[in-house]
Amino acid sequence: MGIPDWTFACTALELSRLLVAALFCFVLPAWLLAGLLDWYFHRKLDIQHTSGTRESLLHILLISEGGSAVLAGMLLEINALVLAYMIACYVAHEITVWIDLRYSWPRRPIPPLEQMAHSLQEVLPLTGLLIVVTLNWDQFLALLQLSESARWQLAWKLEPLPWQAVAAIVVASLLFAVFPFFEELWRCLRADGRTGVRRERP
Repeated sequence: MGIPDWTFACTALELSRLLVAALFCFVLPAWLLAGLLDWYFHRKLDIQHTSGTRESLLHILLISEGGSAVLAGMLLEINALVLAYMIACYVAHEITVWIDLRYSWPRRPIPPLEQMAHSLQEVLPLTGLLIVVTLNWDQFLALLQLSESARWQLAWKLEPLPWQAVAAIVVASLLFAVFPFFEELWRCLRADGRTGVRRERP
């Protein structure tokens, strides 16, 4: 009995479809689940009485940075301008993560599982960005070289994504990211009204 031959030829079109499927079926859902896990730990550790509203506002900022990049990628024709925006959103996201951790670390415990959720929330957006860059390599190179072939116009996608896929991502984002973290902000604001200035951990 011979050894099976698992090699296969993959056309550029098939590879593109595989990367898009990986983005929508793995990267984005896993990112949302990691965010929901992060919210769960915040709730379990009583964030409203430790690092409170300031950290919660940073979480809203993180959602805005990541969400705007995802919406741009789903709805707009991806060219040098959109790639530059998505890269800027990722850099801003990482800076906000650093500010968030620097603020929250002295004020509340950050258990190992929450730290692992944070790792996923950093790696998965980068993975998604790399997939988008790979799918639009010509415009990425044009962006780096600032060549004449770089396109800097905002335009809707010439071939829109299936509305079912876009709707699924939007609804999942609302359920697993937007609503939970605004609920967190509401809890923190309510605690502010009840307790006034909160005390920091020594």
